[in-house]
Amino acid sequence: MLRPLTSTLALLLLGLAAGCGRPANPPAAPGSAPAAATAPAKGGPMVWRVGNGAEPQDLDPHIVTGVPEHKILMALFEGLLSENPKDLSPEPGIAERWEISPDGLTYTFHLRAGAEWSDGVPITATTFVRSYQRMLTPALGTEYASMLHHVRNAKAYNEGKLTDFSQVGFKAVDDRTLQVTLNHRTPFLLKMIATHYSWYPVPIHVIEKFGGLARKGTAWTRKENFVGNGPFILKDWKPQQVLIAARNPRFWDHARVRLDEIHFFAVENQDSEERMFRTGQLDLTNELPVAKIDVYRKEFPESLRIEPYLGLYFYRFNVERPPLNDKRVRRALALAVDRESLVRNVTRGGQIPAFSVSYPGTAGYAPTAKLTGNVEEARQLLAAAGFPGGQGFPKLELLYNTSQNHRLIAEAIQQMWRRQLGIDIGLRNEEWKVYLDTTDARKFDLQRGGWIADYVDPHSFLEIWTSDNLNNDTGFKNADYDRLFAEALAAPDDTARYAVYQKMDALLVEELPVIPIYHYTRVVAMNPRVQGVYPTLLDNHPYKYVWLRDAAR
Repeated sequence: MLRPLTSTLALLLLGLAAGCGRPANPPAAPGSAPAAATAPAKGGPMVWRVGNGAEPQDLDPHIVTGVPEHKILMALFEGLLSENPKDLSPEPGIAERWEISPDGLTYTFHLRAGAEWSDGVPITATTFVRSYQRMLTPALGTEYASMLHHVRNAKAYNEGKLTDFSQVGFKAVDDRTLQVTLNHRTPFLLKMIATHYSWYPVPIHVIEKFGGLARKGTAWTRKENFVGNGPFILKDWKPQQVLIAARNPRFWDHARVRLDEIHFFAVENQDSEERMFRTGQLDLTNELPVAKIDVYRKEFPESLRIEPYLGLYFYRFNVERPPLNDKRVRRALALAVDRESLVRNVTRGGQIPAFSVSYPGTAGYAPTAKLTGNVEEARQLLAAAGFPGGQGFPKLELLYNTSQNHRLIAEAIQQMWRRQLGIDIGLRNEEWKVYLDTTDARKFDLQRGGWIADYVDPHSFLEIWTSDNLNNDTGFKNADYDRLFAEALAAPDDTARYAVYQKMDALLVEELPVIPIYHYTRVVAMNPRVQGVYPTLLDNHPYKYVWLRDAAR
């Protein structure tokens, strides 16, 4: 049993949470209730104002990798399929219907008539074929290209081993019929297509005007050039402040859309964001400061939302840097983390201590292998690695993206390592975009990571640790793990597939390229007037179903 976090430390951490950060707006009087969102003037627009956390890295679905970007892209794009607002099951999107061959290898999507981009250009099956070709273009180097590798020859094309894209399993049978041929049975394919932006089409005719299809960061995503096909279009974008999406009159299902605008606010400081909610400037926060959770439980329960969230909070190792290339050191650091105390005294949002990578119960799967051990074993491992009592341990840093909550967790774990192992690991924070670049370049020792499932299937937690996955970012390469990954994809049914996943989870617990810390919950404040936002495991909320009660329109 690990030594619990002391109550003194817990109070110190909560005090830091309450005191840090300069407010963006004057705080309301102590104890004041969250204000109702300002009602629109009679006949005015219905505007939903949400905290989005960080400034988006980009608005190109083939380039971005984060949750802040995903929330915005859901408004600006739609793929072949959409999501049911209550359970995220696949619904018709640009494809009005589809068929699957008896062997599960061929999917035929029938596109709806009249689908078009926001500039009026038609969306056809060829639009999707060319979009997927861009996604897989080796020179573009997209981190999520692996999402398409289930398609025949897609991986070979993406790796430059095949140059003829006509040999890849995407085919435009005619303008309204897209055929997708797979390498293997992929039972989660429809979930991936419905949920993840890597399957969105992109406006090829616009991208070609601004530097070509194989370049990142071109001007096509600027507000004056942007073209999308979602329920909303890009109206304005003030970097580091707010991005405004307005209702798209060309969206095929525009009659269902009730919101006139969504305002996405880039507010990384959770205290400032909570003040904006409390003073009526936001209808939904991205997070709540941990110090405010109990206050909302007691005083404003109608505004507090704590819901399951299919994700893992973890610390990533750069396993190529000594001494982190020694799995004894990695295991020692992992065993010295008191997860139960952390979620009870610091995060305080009902999070679940994590002792494996996969989220328990995902689509009926739960890992059996779990990280076990105690502090004494951690000390012995560190001594065996050449650092008895922490003596001679080099100066390392833990990188995290700017956030009070991330800082509180990092400071708590930093103290656990110092107290239990006698080592002092420094902390470094970076703004979201810089943090992403640093992570991609692997210029860190340890790094705060979070993985929210891309779709509701355990595969989403396990595929990223393969040797060639661009989201791995640890340097971890294991031939046995890669072999098991291929074996899982070839499994004849879910029972056999899940049996292979058990072995993969066990290998991750053994090798520990990451320290699993806790399984997420979603802890936010939401104005009760917001309707159509249901608890979902991925925190996705299809915007065409969202509306505001008591709004004028």
